[in-house]
Amino acid sequence: MSISAGTATNPAPRRVVVMGVSGCGKSTVAQLVAQALEYEFVEGDELHPARNVALMAAGTPLTDADRQGWLQAVGARLAAPGSPAAGVVVSCSALKRSYRDLLRRAAPGLAFVHLHGSPDLLEQRMQQRTGHYMPAALLQSQIDTLQAPGVDELAVTLDIAAPPPALAVAALSWLRGLTDSTSPAP
Repeated sequence: MSISAGTATNPAPRRVVVMGVSGCGKSTVAQLVAQALEYEFVEGDELHPARNVALMAAGTPLTDADRQGWLQAVGARLAAPGSPAAGVVVSCSALKRSYRDLLRRAAPGLAFVHLHGSPDLLEQRMQQRTGHYMPAALLQSQIDTLQAPGVDELAVTLDIAAPPPALAVAALSWLRGLTDSTSPAP
């Protein structure tokens, strides 16, 4: 599937995080957005140290201390994509404001696409997915931890009731709108 990125004369922000709790579709939407923008896609889950993966697989929620090194790795990845002119889209839960602040310090101008949905829909999706270490039993701990982006954050919230391609189109439209409103007049 191909999703249009818009015109090359109106580029989207170069650093984007698609965020939300487990099961919201972060990876799928982030891949679609990255593909449309011709940016690199980074799966944030792959940056977790083995200890974090083992904790989550065992049904143990991560603490702020557990997440610290992982968030630093995500921030480093956002700060240094393949080439200086290239963009990057990372899938990362980014559940708390303090986590997003850490990421913004690493990559100023970072834009967040927050995927949000009902707990029932999220649980249903987690029950249906296979091959992921995150058990559905940890969903409530993520929902409890989530601090939705504030009005002072460069973020948009999208309802996951829409299919991933529609979410990607909405995200791209928002990202392009940011550039429209922040670009200097010719």
